[in-house]
Amino acid sequence: MKNDKSKFKIPKPQPPKIGSVQAIEDFYLNLGYRGDNLRKALLKDKEYQGLLRGKKATLTTQTKVSLADKKKYVLATDADFEIVDKCRRLEILKPADDDRLLINLIKSQLEVEWRPPLIEALNKLLRKYQK
Repeated sequence: MKNDKSKFKIPKPQPPKIGSVQAIEDFYLNLGYRGDNLRKALLKDKEYQGLLRGKKATLTTQTKVSLADKKKYVLATDADFEIVDKCRRLEILKPADDDRLLINLIKSQLEVEWRPPLIEALNKLLRKYQK
């Protein structure tokens, strides 16, 4: 019997076809992509970029968002744009330090890799209360 390994090739996982932005992002997260590697994988994914461009084109006309915010955050839903808009309006009102921290934490949830800002905020709290 010939040992033919080609019969047992496991196909390389493929991102979902005609999925949602979130489904594609979840696919890469499940493969273990995090941080910069996740961002690079999403930038290379043509379906993801096409879906994101379409959503951003529609949503950008409804809400004014700075170019810096468009680059920093994944703005794929109406709620994402609403969150950035409300945070921007609150920042203009010069909130107290505690409220500014909350605003920054809320905005961090729109980043591709949102866990590090949470860990950073938790570390600050731990240092504050462990003294």
